[in-house]
Amino acid sequence: MERTSRDSEMKEEEDVQAGVDIWKYVLGFAGIAVVKCAIELGIAEAIENHEGPMALSELSSTLGCVPFSLDRIMRFLVHHHFFKEEPTIQGTAGYVHTPLSRRLLRQGEDSMADYILLESSPVMLAPWHHLSSRVRVNGTAAFEAAYGGDIWKYAAANPAFNRLINDAMACDARLAVSAIIESCPKLFDTGIKTLVDVGGGNGTALGKFVKAFPWIEGINFDLPHVVSVAAKCEGVKQVGGDMFDSVPKADAVFIMKVLQDWNNDDCVRILKKCKEAIPKDKGKVIIVETVIGEEKQDSFEFVRLMKDMAMMAFTNSGKERTSEEWDCVLKEAGFSSYNIKPIRAVQAVIEAFP
Repeated sequence: MERTSRDSEMKEEEDVQAGVDIWKYVLGFAGIAVVKCAIELGIAEAIENHEGPMALSELSSTLGCVPFSLDRIMRFLVHHHFFKEEPTIQGTAGYVHTPLSRRLLRQGEDSMADYILLESSPVMLAPWHHLSSRVRVNGTAAFEAAYGGDIWKYAAANPAFNRLINDAMACDARLAVSAIIESCPKLFDTGIKTLVDVGGGNGTALGKFVKAFPWIEGINFDLPHVVSVAAKCEGVKQVGGDMFDSVPKADAVFIMKVLQDWNNDDCVRILKKCKEAIPKDKGKVIIVETVIGEEKQDSFEFVRLMKDMAMMAFTNSGKERTSEEWDCVLKEAGFSSYNIKPIRAVQAVIEAFP
């Protein structure tokens, strides 16, 4: 009888919690919409440039916003730990930064503003409405269902969207590269004189590596329409081409967040081209990708699972892989050995040797 009562109480608690949790999905878009609004208004920059806590009246005046409406936006952001309230010198409530709100600044090593603007853009939101199409037998890729072609063709035909992608990838690259340099300081030892970044976008990642390891000559390799708009960077050469055809020769190949976009067969093709580009005796391919389940207890695992859903929404056949799946791909590509090194980021570093 006592056990039955406990079971009934537990079920009631679970039902109550379910009633709360479901609202996270009913109104789940509200969070990203409000954060996007904050970035577009420049709230983080206004507070950053203000000396001391910034009162609502000062913030609304600076941004040209209706105080009543801005107050509601700020109430939401404060509740979700974007900004916090502290008294001004006049004793009224004012807003100051938190570690989370600093990610909304458009400039800075920790900025994620451009990434948020990409993921919340109308172009990237539409494929989510076609996710079920990707899952069904004989279904259509979600992005193609929305736009009639894959994301790469769309980006090539739409310069503004292509710029949005490159800026977003630069955000992620800054975070990942900092974590790589911190966690794997010997990754680019003095034996590596030349390094080619395959799918390097605007060259942000390679530029940081060349700055940290000045003996390296960098080759930023991506599609011609991508590298043609990349900013010049000392120590980095911009080269356009197709990774399925060939990869420029170098002592080592660096490839980050590229293989996630492709199925296993295409990954093997890309990796074989990478392997052909490096010396057989001392070369290596440095892969920076998500490894699902490798660090189950760390705080990034939920991000890895969400990223896998994003691959279903935005690519024709891409996916995030487990260590077992990476093992199959790397062996099929002909690598003799590899190791996986977790870093303080969503991704891990995989060193693969010919």
